[in-house]
Amino acid sequence: MLRGFLAALAAASSVAAPHTAADGAFTKMDTNVTMSDGVQIAVTYFEPTGTRPAGGWPAVMMFHGLGQTRNSLDLSTWSANSVAETYLAPAGYAVLTFDARAHGESGGLFSLDGPRELQDTRELFAWLVDKHPVDASHVGAFGVSYGGGMVWLAATSGVPFAAITAAATWTDLHQALIPQGLLRAGIVLGFASSIPQSHYAPELTTILHVAASEQDTPDVRSFLAERSTRTRLAALQTPTLMLQGRRDFAFDADQAIAAYRLLKGPKRLYLGDLGHAPAPNPVAEVPHLALQARAWFDRFLKGTGATEGSKVELAPNPWNGTTVMYNALPPTRVLRLTGRGTSRLTATGKVVRNLGRVKHIETFGTPVVTVSISSRAGYRHLAAVLSSVAPGGAETVITDGGIELPTLSGKSRTVAIRLPDEITPVPAGSKLRLTLAATSTAQSVSNPVYLLPVADGSTATIGRVTLTLPVLKRPISP
Repeated sequence: MLRGFLAALAAASSVAAPHTAADGAFTKMDTNVTMSDGVQIAVTYFEPTGTRPAGGWPAVMMFHGLGQTRNSLDLSTWSANSVAETYLAPAGYAVLTFDARAHGESGGLFSLDGPRELQDTRELFAWLVDKHPVDASHVGAFGVSYGGGMVWLAATSGVPFAAITAAATWTDLHQALIPQGLLRAGIVLGFASSIPQSHYAPELTTILHVAASEQDTPDVRSFLAERSTRTRLAALQTPTLMLQGRRDFAFDADQAIAAYRLLKGPKRLYLGDLGHAPAPNPVAEVPHLALQARAWFDRFLKGTGATEGSKVELAPNPWNGTTVMYNALPPTRVLRLTGRGTSRLTATGKVVRNLGRVKHIETFGTPVVTVSISSRAGYRHLAAVLSSVAPGGAETVITDGGIELPTLSGKSRTVAIRLPDEITPVPAGSKLRLTLAATSTAQSVSNPVYLLPVADGSTATIGRVTLTLPVLKRPISP
C-alpha cells in the first residue's frame, strides 16, 4: 500500500468547520497539499462526524473536468464539492476533492493527464489515507470528462482504488480527437481554450502545433496513447461504473461501450443525456446519476446495497425520469442505404446525398459510410456529416466523421469513414441526408467539428455512397 509514501509532504493547516446535511453531519476542510515537485494542490477534505467503522471511513476521490475546479459546474449541472456535500459525505464517506494541476487555486503546468498529473493522483491518494482516518482498502474514485480520463488512467496504472465511476470521458483519446488520421479541430480548439496557454507544459504546446498542421505523427499518437487506457482494460478488475452521454460530440458513446465489452470485472454502463455538446445535461437527471454512483460505492466500498442486477441502462432522449434496463448491450439491427450519382466536389463546396425516408428509428452503434472517390487535384481529406430532416423540414446532425485520404488518382477507389456513435432518435417519416465536404461547417456553420480546409483548387469526384447504420431493434425515445 501507499501508507508512508508521503511522510515528507507538507500541508498547510486549517480549521475544519462543521456542516450539516439532511442525512448526516460532516466536517469540511480547505487546505493545500505539496506535491513532490513542490507544486501546491488546493484540496477540500470532507469527513463524517459519526462513529467511524473500525477500519476507517470508506472514501471517494473526486476528479473535475477540463478548465473547471472542485467548486465550478461540470457539464453545467454539478460540481465535485456539491456531489460530495449532497450525496457522499452525509452518507458516511470521507471525500477528497481538489483543483487539478494548473486549474483553479492549484499551481503547476497542464499536460493533459500526463505522467505528472498521474503522480499527483498517487500522492493525493497517499495523503488521504496516511493523514486521515480512512480505510485505504476502500477508496473509490469519481471523475468527469478530463477527470474521468485520469480515473481510468490511475486505475489501470496501479492506484489501488476499490471501485471507480467514470463519466462523459474517453478510453481512446486518439479515436476521440484524430479518428482515421483527421484532426477534429473544433473539438481540440474548444478544449484548448479551456486552459490559458501560459499554463501549458512545453510538450503539450508542441503536440498541439503538430496536430493542427494535420500531421498525425508517431509522436502525436504516442502522446495520446500514453493518456488512453483501452488497450489495458481487459486486465482491469476494479469494479467500474460508466456514465456516458448518448449524444456527446467530444467523447461518443463508444468510448464507454468499447470499455464495457473489454472489462472482465464487475461493470455497469449507463447511457443518458449527460456529456459535452450537444448533450442537454438536464438538471433533473443529476440525482439519478449521483445516486447511481453512490450505490456503486455502497456495494464495493461498504459492502451494502443491492447486487449487480442489470448491467446496461439506457435513458430516453429527452430525459423523462424513466430508463430501460438490459442484461447486456441492447439488441440492434442494421440499415443499409445507398446514394447514387456522380458529383464534383470543390475545396469549399459540398456534395449532398439524400438516402431516403425511414420509419421511427434510434441509432445505436458505429455508422460506416463508404464513398467512391477519385481526384487528380490532391483532395487531402474528407468529412461526412449524417443528418436527419424531419417531415417539417428541421435538420438534426446525427453524427459526423472524417478521414485523411490516401493518395488519389483519376481512378475511383472506395474509402470507409467510421462515424462516432451518437445515440439519436429519428422521427418517422424523416429523410436521412449525407453531406460530404472538406469540413463539417460545409453542412452548417453551427457544426464546427472538422475545420481544416483542403488546398485551394482541390477537386474530387464523388460516386456511389453507402451508409451502414446500426439502430436499436426497439426505439426507446419518442
